[in-house]
Amino acid sequence: MPFARIDLAHGKSREYRATVADIVYQGIVDVLKAPEGDRFIVINEHSPDNLIYDPHFLGMDRSPDFILIQVTSTVGNNKESKHAFYRYIADELNSKLSVRLDDVMINMVFVDRSDWSFGNGEPWN
Repeated sequence: MPFARIDLAHGKSREYRATVADIVYQGIVDVLKAPEGDRFIVINEHSPDNLIYDPHFLGMDRSPDFILIQVTSTVGNNKESKHAFYRYIADELNSKLSVRLDDVMINMVFVDRSDWSFGNGEPWN
């Protein structure tokens, strides 16, 4: 069960945001191997004052089009899957939306199934 948060600069079109969400979802299903329909994504838009990042950390050249993607998941928790997911997301964002590779930052958080409740106050077993 992945849950994705996408943080980006305020002012992107509805279509742009939808495409980013679609790319992240497709990566979650195709690369991390989550089940089809497991789509829980929140997109947050920020003013420049509220999306704070170092434009040159680790030798990158980040622009105002910087996107931060965080995925909390129980699937894909091995090095190969993580690396493939990072590459897939960056390449697809670049290909479909011309997002520069330096502008894509991804963070994965892995949790146990017992850390989720899908509703009714019941844990996921």
